[in-house]
Amino acid sequence: MRKTGRASAAATASLQTSSESSVYPALIGAERRGARWVADGLRKAIAGGAYEHGRRLPAERQIADAFSVSRGTVREALKLLHEDGVVERRTRIGTFVTSGGRHTEEDVAEITSPLELMEVRQAVEPQIVRLVVLNAKPRDIARIAQALNELERTEDRQSFSEWDQRFHLAMAEATHNPLMVQIYRQINHVRGHAQWQAIKDKVLTPERVQAYNREHRALFEAIRTRDAEAASAIVFAHLQSARSDLQSG
Repeated sequence: MRKTGRASAAATASLQTSSESSVYPALIGAERRGARWVADGLRKAIAGGAYEHGRRLPAERQIADAFSVSRGTVREALKLLHEDGVVERRTRIGTFVTSGGRHTEEDVAEITSPLELMEVRQAVEPQIVRLVVLNAKPRDIARIAQALNELERTEDRQSFSEWDQRFHLAMAEATHNPLMVQIYRQINHVRGHAQWQAIKDKVLTPERVQAYNREHRALFEAIRTRDAEAASAIVFAHLQSARSDLQSG
């Protein structure tokens, strides 16, 4: 029992070190204490070797205490890490690390520019929507619709960005191709990097958010009606618009 207590204390101390404000100077205000900030802190602890592959993370209450946030925020952070393939959540048991971290290689999110990310998305996503049209089941279409409805209801940049990631991930999951899902989780990992925070403030104007959502809705309708050619063309044009907005600032 003493060993367990010491291990638990060490784990909490590791999280507290990862949550220090000096680690994330770019994350300020309410957003700094949000789920994305907590997820980044946990990801840093995993990448630093504090939690190896297969190890269980501390309880939600301990994580909440370490980061001075609510348990609801911790649950949302763990959900983000699960979507990125970093952890696995087991009902009534806990949350376990499924990735050994990226401490042995430079994190691709650190070295990928926004335009390089858009190049990858334009190469991958038209094929994703083609596979969705071919393989999606009614429950998959329902999940995509739910994510889109939440996306259209968002009122701030951070929520829009997070639901946008979930909308596109829902489409990747609807391909029923595990490698495609893993590729898109990696894309979302890059999209979630801190460097995107400043970019979102410039790019995600209310007018652009409305335009993007019109394109999202058109894409969904093409998928729902099983029109692969239209869906592919719409998502490519959507990403081209986003790329142009990035370049213009």
